[in-house]
Amino acid sequence: MKKKVKIRTWIQLILFILIALIAINHTLAESGRGIPFLGSASLHAVCPFGGVVSLYNLVTAGTFVKKTHESSLVLMYIIFASALLMGPLFCGWICPMGTFQEWIGKIGRKIFKKKYNRFIPYSFDKYLRYLRYGVLAWVVYMTAVSGKLIFQDFDPYYTLFQFWTGEVAITGFLTLGVVIILSLFVERPFCKYACPYGAVLGVFNLFRIIPLRRNPNTCIDCKLCDRVCPMNITVSKTGKVINHQCISCYECTSDDGVCPVPETMEFRTGRYKAGRKQASCSPMRPGEAIK
Repeated sequence: MKKKVKIRTWIQLILFILIALIAINHTLAESGRGIPFLGSASLHAVCPFGGVVSLYNLVTAGTFVKKTHESSLVLMYIIFASALLMGPLFCGWICPMGTFQEWIGKIGRKIFKKKYNRFIPYSFDKYLRYLRYGVLAWVVYMTAVSGKLIFQDFDPYYTLFQFWTGEVAITGFLTLGVVIILSLFVERPFCKYACPYGAVLGVFNLFRIIPLRRNPNTCIDCKLCDRVCPMNITVSKTGKVINHQCISCYECTSDDGVCPVPETMEFRTGRYKAGRKQASCSPMRPGEAIK
């Protein structure tokens, strides 16, 4: 396994376990049996999206939306700062819902092999990806009008970590069920098509300080970067990736990633210098037979 991908995997696992412990602890704390080192933190307190949906209430009434916390606002600022620097690292490295979908996706990948994550035609998929901005607009508007966390009743993240509490609406279970089924066919379906916070962070890809760049002078057109991209971005056709769906997962990079040519796919500020393009070829992977 590549070095950076392995680090990312461990970070995802640790944070998933941490969020699960926070959720369990909050339930236990209500009956006086909490885990001491976690305090009384709740899922809402560690969700940065709570800061986003509370902005209108903070400006107009000076209060947070019910169930949200000051920590959500602090986390929102931290995540925004990291997104401004390197894009949606939160989505690719931290979000437990994204991690959960990737785990389900591993099963789908074993079942469907190369067909996995290729079921939806691009001509249709490119429009579906903007659905999450509609979800974002609806969530922000309804939360501002009601002063309540409207999305909680539909949020698969909340359902995943609270399904045993009796506080989850039936719509939450239905949404989580749909996400699990779709994850067997599509990589990160909720992230691509419905996540409102992913929609917010995706905008930062348009002006991030350290973008993902492809060096056309050393690229050998193997298209491995396209094949491994969980968000189905055609990385091999651009010099600078500014796609709103990039989650900064490092899967396609030269730096301990999948790209076989050093200094070809990198997160960097400066442009590559002009030079002679290398001959195109398709590198063989270990154990691959010669055709």
